[in-house]
Amino acid sequence: MNNELSPDKRHIGARLEAAGWGAFFLWVGVALLINVGWGAGLLGVGIITLAGQVARRYAGLEVEGFWLVVGGLFALGGIWELTGTTLSLVPILLIAAGLVLLVSALTGRTKSRPGPR
Repeated sequence: MNNELSPDKRHIGARLEAAGWGAFFLWVGVALLINVGWGAGLLGVGIITLAGQVARRYAGLEVEGFWLVVGGLFALGGIWELTGTTLSLVPILLIAAGLVLLVSALTGRTKSRPGPR
């Protein structure tokens, strides 16, 4: 089975990535401008990240598990902050994400990607 993407799929993937980053910067700018707070800010970033993976799925591209988890964690962190829970979830999530990345790097369970062609 050939895992290479066609030029059309690569183009769609690049456009989706650019759109995702555009939405991210737009949201962060608006959130800072109108001071929505950490909860709404994190929830917005989570929704944008998850929407990017949904768009990849509908475009016939592989869903990236890392970004699915990151988007879910941002959304969960936003909801956690919005509900006013006394224990701050954001530092816990950041520590957990860092540990997962370190363990995957040390155990060699990272997915290697081919270099540029």
